[in-house]
Order: sequence, then structure tokens, then C-alpha cells
Amino acid sequence: MQLKDGTLEQPSSVWRSLSSATTLTIAALCRGFLFSLNTTEVNGLDRFLKLLESRQDDSSRTRGLITVSNHISVMDDPLMWGVIPLRSHWEFRPCNRRWALGSHDICFKNRFMSAFFTYGQVLPAHRLFHSSRGGPFQPTVTQAIRLLSKGPFPVDPHGAPTDKQRWSISNTCVDPFSEVPTAFTTNGEDAFLAPSTYACNSYSWIHIFPEGMIHQSAHKTMRYFKWGISRLILEPDECPDIVPMWIEGTDGVMHEDRGFPRFIPRINQKVSVTFGEKVDTEAIFGELRSKWQKLKRESEQGSTEPLAVGILNEKLMYGDEATELRLECTRKVRDLVLEVRRSRGFPDEDPKASMAETWLREGPKREGRMDDGSLVRDI
Repeated sequence: MQLKDGTLEQPSSVWRSLSSATTLTIAALCRGFLFSLNTTEVNGLDRFLKLLESRQDDSSRTRGLITVSNHISVMDDPLMWGVIPLRSHWEFRPCNRRWALGSHDICFKNRFMSAFFTYGQVLPAHRLFHSSRGGPFQPTVTQAIRLLSKGPFPVDPHGAPTDKQRWSISNTCVDPFSEVPTAFTTNGEDAFLAPSTYACNSYSWIHIFPEGMIHQSAHKTMRYFKWGISRLILEPDECPDIVPMWIEGTDGVMHEDRGFPRFIPRINQKVSVTFGEKVDTEAIFGELRSKWQKLKRESEQGSTEPLAVGILNEKLMYGDEATELRLECTRKVRDLVLEVRRSRGFPDEDPKASMAETWLREGPKREGRMDDGSLVRDI
């Protein structure tokens, strides 16, 4: 339905049906795999389900939701969501289900995969090591920030070319019956559905793996967190709710050192998913958000109009004060995940593990077995 201002209330029934069919099928397969072929333990699920249920009416939501966790397997998402009962998956509309970020060059490398991951509510993110278009300031991060804010938003300034705004056999990532431009571009040539152009996606739920890489370690440590997570906390118009999580055992399902047949998930593993408490965001991030808003106002002085949500100028991207705020915010997020890790009985890790400089000492190798014995995959 088109609203009075020319924006849309929600995607077409065709897009919603395709998205629901995709996510429900994957959820059923993952739940069956976890509880029929493996031993799976879930902690804190009841309170997380209550939080999701409180958000079902998209018109009454007042803030977004971020779930954040460690990343130990290529199967973490979607396997981790198999712990949610199928009844809950069935009751949730697409606007109540999680959005995630997936590697542009892996998840979206052909027409079929692009359509599959788009309907599965995954946004295409460029990896900085593999593309000059990567990093925390790419258009996909703008989409994520807007999903966590009160929409709808126009596709500008990252709107896809006019000829790619319509669905076609070669462009399956756009709503088939959209009445207004709803596709954004990550590189000026491709086109993907921009979910923030729909009012129903205001204050959405996004899951993030801030390590940005799979890290399998016998000591269950995490790599340093990347800055993109800080943008999702500092820049939305309201601070999102945050639920830290801790995953174990999926590294056994798809271990990076596995042999033939490499593509088949292993069974008889012990998997656990732990949902932490919803964070008191005002106590932990309130001061940082106030400093960010003050910095933003100062950077806009002399401009004819304020910056749109998710759009930054040079000072806000590369200025020293902005950088320090992102570093501090990212550190606080990592500490929240460490608290959940600690609740699982693990000892405190070396504080140096949170620093990018520590991991740079591994040398130029990006993937494979590192000097400390851990296995890393850039995905």
C-alpha cells in the first residue's frame, strides 16, 4: 500500500510470501538438524522470545533490536535461529524477522543466490580486503542504520539506476510489484531491495557478527570487533535494544579443517546458544550517543540542511573524535558478549585479544591456521 507521502507501507504480497517461504523452510531444516541429529542446549530463550513478541506490532515499536555474537562457523546463521520454536517463526511477519549482513562476493555471486539471500533477509556487504567498496561507510551499513530507525526512507543517495528498479529475470532482488523506487546499489551497477523504504520495517531487528571473520579457537576466544557495529548503535534516531549472545559447538558442525565431503555438515555435535539479558543501553551507551549527537550538530554547522540518517560527512567519517567514539562503543559491545561467554564458565580472556594490533601480529595471512593454532576464515 502506498502512503500519502509516496512511500510504501510494506512490500508486495508476492515478496512477503517468497520471503516467508524461504525463512520458514530454512528455520524448519535448522531446527530439525539441531534437535534431531545433534545435542542442543539453549539458555535464556524464554526472555528473548518475550522481547520478540513485544515487538510484533511494527506500528508500536519505539526502537530497533540488535543481537550480537561470536562467529565460529559458516553455519552460525542460520543454524542459531533454529533454536526458536517453529510456531514463533510462523507467527512472525517478515518485518519481525531478523536482518543480517552477508558477503557480496559469496552470498550474492549469481542470480539464484542473490534472490535466495535477499528473500532470506540478508543485505549484501562488501568485504574491505576483497573490495575497495568495503568498510563501515558502505551503502549497506546505511541501510542497516535506517532499518534500526523510524522509516520509511527514500533510496537516495544510494538508489539503484532507474533501469534496475524493476523486477526482471536478471534482476530478481527487487520487489516485483513496487510502486516507487525501492532498490539500492552497493557499487553503482547492482540493485538490491532497500528494506528501509517500507514503513513496516521501522525499528527492525538486525543480527551482527562484529568479528567479521570465522574464528575457531580451542580457547574459545574472539577476535577484535570491527567498527561497523558502533555505527548501528550511535547513529539510529533511538538507541536500539541490544541482546548479546554466545554460540558454541557449530564449529564442530562445519569445522574449517574438515575433510571430504567438505560441504556436508557434521552431526552428533554438542551445540549451545545462550541469549544474554537485554542491555541497559542508556547506562552503557547513553553518554557516547550524546557525544555523537553533539559532534554531528557541530559538523553540520554551515550546511544548508542536516545530514540524512546513515549519511556522514568527512569529519564524521574520519575525524579523530568520531574515531574515538567508535572505538569506545565497539569495545563496550565486545565486553557485553564477553559477559555472556563468562556466564558459560569460561575464564577471562587476555585483554589484548580485543585489540586489532594483537591480531596483526599473526602476519599477512588472512585465512587458515594461525600461529596460535586457531583457524580463521574471512567470510
